[in-house]
Amino acid sequence: MNTRLKHIRDWEELAREANWSASVLAKNCGVSLRTLERHFLREMAQSPKSWLVEKRHQIAIELLRDGRTVKETAAHLNYKHPSHLTNQFKKCQGECPTSKRDNLA
Repeated sequence: MNTRLKHIRDWEELAREANWSASVLAKNCGVSLRTLERHFLREMAQSPKSWLVEKRHQIAIELLRDGRTVKETAAHLNYKHPSHLTNQFKKCQGECPTSKRDNLA
């Protein structure tokens, strides 16, 4: 196991710095993408890419519930276009991002 990865605590901040890219995240951590994948599978039971998408969507939901628009949320999370957020969100979550904003439960 790579001890360098074991000591990382703020994965979310590293993900933002890596612009939500698994390969950039691995490079910034000083490991190969395969090493990062093994670490994530062992520690988080999912691939880095899956974790990054999930984390990005969690943040999107928080921002939308705080009253941000889809356009503002997409910009904050470094999507090139708001439609990229909407399409990925629908694909992964099964609903559009605005439904999360409207559903405060």
